[in-house]
Amino acid sequence: MPYHGSEETVKELRRSLCNPNVQADRLRYRNVVLRVIRYMSQGLDVSGLFMEMVKAGATLDIVQKKLVYLYMCTYAALKPNLALLAINTLRKDCTDPNPMVRGLALRSMCSFRMPGISEYIQQPVLNGLRDKASYVRRAAVLGCAKMQTLQGDTEVDGAVVNELYAMLRDPDPIVMVNCLRALEEILKHEGGVVINKPIAHHLLNRMKDLDHWGQSEVLAFLVRYKTRTEDEVFTILNVLDDFLKSSQPNVVMATTKLFLLLSEDFPNVQMDILERVKGPLLAICTSECHELCFLGLCHAREILRSSPGHFSGHYKKFFCMYSEPNYIKYQKMEILRNLVNDENVQQILEELQTYCTDVSVELAQMAILNIGRIARMYSERCVVILKGLLGLKQEHITSAVIQTFRDLVWLCPQCTATVCQALLGCEENIQDSEGKQALIWLLGMHGEQVPNAPYVLEEFVDNVKMETSATVKLELITAMVRLFLSRPAECQDVLGRLLHYVIEEELDMAVRDRGLLYYRLLQQGVEEVKRVVCGPRSDPSLDVISGQAKEAVSTWSKDFNTLIPIYGQEQWDRLTAQKGDSLEILQVSAVKSDEKDTSPEQREKMAADSGSVSLETSAHLSPEQFEEYWTRLEPAKVVTVDWHKDSCPDAIQTAFQFVHIQPVAISRAGVQPWKAYLFAKNDTGSLFLIELLTVKGKRDMQITVKQENSSEPLLNHFITVVKSVIQALGETKS
Repeated sequence: MPYHGSEETVKELRRSLCNPNVQADRLRYRNVVLRVIRYMSQGLDVSGLFMEMVKAGATLDIVQKKLVYLYMCTYAALKPNLALLAINTLRKDCTDPNPMVRGLALRSMCSFRMPGISEYIQQPVLNGLRDKASYVRRAAVLGCAKMQTLQGDTEVDGAVVNELYAMLRDPDPIVMVNCLRALEEILKHEGGVVINKPIAHHLLNRMKDLDHWGQSEVLAFLVRYKTRTEDEVFTILNVLDDFLKSSQPNVVMATTKLFLLLSEDFPNVQMDILERVKGPLLAICTSECHELCFLGLCHAREILRSSPGHFSGHYKKFFCMYSEPNYIKYQKMEILRNLVNDENVQQILEELQTYCTDVSVELAQMAILNIGRIARMYSERCVVILKGLLGLKQEHITSAVIQTFRDLVWLCPQCTATVCQALLGCEENIQDSEGKQALIWLLGMHGEQVPNAPYVLEEFVDNVKMETSATVKLELITAMVRLFLSRPAECQDVLGRLLHYVIEEELDMAVRDRGLLYYRLLQQGVEEVKRVVCGPRSDPSLDVISGQAKEAVSTWSKDFNTLIPIYGQEQWDRLTAQKGDSLEILQVSAVKSDEKDTSPEQREKMAADSGSVSLETSAHLSPEQFEEYWTRLEPAKVVTVDWHKDSCPDAIQTAFQFVHIQPVAISRAGVQPWKAYLFAKNDTGSLFLIELLTVKGKRDMQITVKQENSSEPLLNHFITVVKSVIQALGETKS
């Protein structure tokens, strides 16, 4: 057997496909075609077998036809001229007596991504809309949407739209749902499909004929229907009542959203709906599928905005399991925090206390933070637990507890004395800057109640030269000035040494300016310092506001059953805007840059030398293969481009995939230095490897390109494409 990645493999496959003995044996012929598809799926370029595979499609074996059609759909964009020769075969199959063959041919022909295909598929699609077989009609309806997409921004064909609206009453339920999807795609620039009263009532009557995917689609479209009377609202609610009890989560969520929007003017009905959906939603929240469980938890959190105690009777459902990933545990802890009441506070606190010693530092700190939030209503119990955690003398636990104490004494001043007693000896177990800031703030604000406060701060002052965090230094200056006002004899010398250092030796200008500010303020007298520094404190006689303000259901119901509860409204808006801006600018910028940077003579030379820089749309390269090539190849060219933005991995990945350059690994946002590794293949077999590098403090991006089967004109043209993508991203709004 030839080596998997060699040209000999393609030659051996061609010999097998052209062998008359193989062609005469239907099973052997199909197995050879299957081998071609297997190699194609593994990343081997078998586009050179296009003509042999087209000939293999002329068979009565429907399985072999399906394999051949899959092959043609994959490589039609790379071999447009040869793909046009296969159109006649597909058009002929569109009139085959077998409806499976007709539908398969129509679906495959509509999947070709090549210029000029629209004129060939228009008539078969229109004929398919009137076919007797429902399978063919399903493919033809979706073909209408694909045909409109291939035609771009051309005017929408009104006859096709009217035909699709009429087919909403097709006896086949899948055809009906496909019509909704196709109309939504075709009319997306006009607001999508219009749901009027006759259409809405027809869809409601057909709901029981649909599978659960079709039901969730129809329910999503019914959200657009605006009822006219109160009777109509309750009629629809009665018709769809059974779907709230569906065993399918997607149907339950879609029905809940529709119910909440229809009953927007009836708050009591909305609360009844939430009560009825409690059971199905709890089932989703306890699902074994982690992704589904996370989705349910995010939506449960939305419900708690309007009904804080909605799940209080089932709080144990939100206890974390050992095998669950941290992102689910975070959501469960947040929900538990909101479910606390007089009856379950002890059980919830005990559960959260067990999470505080988890091996995951982030999870332990999140549990401590949630105990601190509960302490605003049940301060005595929570402070006892937090003081006990300090006895563990773990750095990350101590830091999180001190940060919690800092927030607690501000909101619950009656806890100040107990907190101050717990601070003794904590400085030995705090190494991170956030914990140091919290401890220094507590010692500065309430140092008169901590006997050794001046001496703890003196240790920080003695080590200030080795402190790397400017925020810790800023907090230390303010704390020393505050403590000096209440205990001047013990702090005068230490404060003088600190101010001398920050004014004379400190390199950070913000720290130096803070020191100068307090030095000049002290020259104005102690009373003036007290007036400026010692602002108002919380009144212990005023208890913290317990309970949570209820929001109206209408504030979040329109976002129910979407990705917004998962991402949050602000982040979702940023993601969608960023993606839209990147793609819109890229389409214009990449073309303009290509035309500007290469002259006609250069383009002719590159075309003669390497065919073109047409990149494969389905190129595949595993991380291990990428690493092997990257280690073996030398850099072909290193260039830099201006880059003044924070790197956004999602936008960069989307932009490069738009021009068929595939990512292998990308650093997270905010990591320094930031790197991204990508690759691309062209139709002549050339492989390009790319490294993007940005370093903090530099306003440029370094692009390193390595090439297999080197060709200088082809390399220059490819780098032009890469630079156009980077420049387009640089012009998008942050």
